[in-house]
Amino acid sequence: MALLGAAHMGCVGVDSSVDETSEEALENSPADEIQSAANSTMGIESGVQKRTHQNGETQGGAPGSQVDSRRGVLQTGSKPTSPDNPDGQIDKNSIEGGSVELPSQGDGSDQDAVVEGGDVGDGGIEAAANQGAEQTPMLGLPNLFQAVNPWAKDVSALVKHAKSTTITNWLKNAGGWGFGVMKIDFGLTVLDADSATPKKTFIKTNEFYSPDCDHVSIPVPAVGNVEAEQGYGCTGDGDCHLLVVNKAENKLYEMWRADIVNGTFYGGCTAVWDLTKSYPSTLRGEGCTSADAAGLPIAATVFTAQEVKSGVINHAIRFILPNSRIRDNVYVRPATHSTFATSGGVDAPPYGVRFRLRTDFPLSTLPTEGARVIARAIQKYGMILSDGGNIALTGASDRYSPVKWADVGVNSSSLKLLKVTDMEVVDMGAPIQWSGSCVRNP
Repeated sequence: MALLGAAHMGCVGVDSSVDETSEEALENSPADEIQSAANSTMGIESGVQKRTHQNGETQGGAPGSQVDSRRGVLQTGSKPTSPDNPDGQIDKNSIEGGSVELPSQGDGSDQDAVVEGGDVGDGGIEAAANQGAEQTPMLGLPNLFQAVNPWAKDVSALVKHAKSTTITNWLKNAGGWGFGVMKIDFGLTVLDADSATPKKTFIKTNEFYSPDCDHVSIPVPAVGNVEAEQGYGCTGDGDCHLLVVNKAENKLYEMWRADIVNGTFYGGCTAVWDLTKSYPSTLRGEGCTSADAAGLPIAATVFTAQEVKSGVINHAIRFILPNSRIRDNVYVRPATHSTFATSGGVDAPPYGVRFRLRTDFPLSTLPTEGARVIARAIQKYGMILSDGGNIALTGASDRYSPVKWADVGVNSSSLKLLKVTDMEVVDMGAPIQWSGSCVRNP
């Protein structure tokens, strides 16, 4: 049997896999098309980049096996096969189309994957709708964490870092943002759960790492989907993040490479965050990753259409860059992790770096008030480098939201006027060399 990650070996380390036609597909698209186009792009760039840092290149071993370049341990996990899918791999053709019919990959009989208190298959929205289920509302993210944490820090009055111009000029000369222009991806969905939401255990894949990741039961709402998909099946071979907020528990569950196939739940690295906790500078642990490369919570730094409509975003914003434009194997606070896929020089921005939009940027040049709300958040809270990929900013999907991106006048190109040289580096501590090991906090 082939490993879950084996389908991606030929794509390792390729930043250029997404060309200008992908950018053109994003330009000035209607809101319902923006998400699909952005999702397919992220599935290529961000998904490949993440697997590069998590799994590394094939380094010998039995056919279909991989060596985890972080740990140097041979991975032996696999997914079930079927006559239609003898290698247990996902059809990459789905990347181009945004969504395809989920191939059969097993009978769901694995005893390690069971639902506690209910059953959710891979059909997602359509299956739940057929059962008469109501749609799961997407959570509004302001004040997601109840305690003080670095992603909610006001950095508007901080002095520009001494290396700010050096770093932004380096990035400009290296190509700037992915695609050379600031874009927004709308592929991530944040789901809301409560005490009645059934929990489901998952089978760890070779993209789950110890001690970084948490092997716990995950609340899976009857209606929902993983990143860039119509349901809970990871058919497009992307990052397939599953993000669930359970306010009844005051917990945020975030999983990378989630995939529910015929009722069987497979999962990569999972991080559980306590929403009542003020985390130490090392967050979940020094050198530890999370569902995002830098070790940060994703949902805490994703902005929503509801926030934009309210006129205020009260937190820093997640941003990403191609791996070749991220400083090699170095991170700064609030990040706790870097990756072997990064290859930028000593003046490249490291994971965890916080960019702040200059105060004299002419906000009136932005196309809509919605775009200006996002820009003002970047002026006050900044944006934190969190993952590798081509589409710079991440807004939450409006699929289950009462407020749509079209309602607030925001699309994938709304911030295209923001250049790398409009940013200032602030709040950057001493660089930390990533050792490849994780020491979890109690």
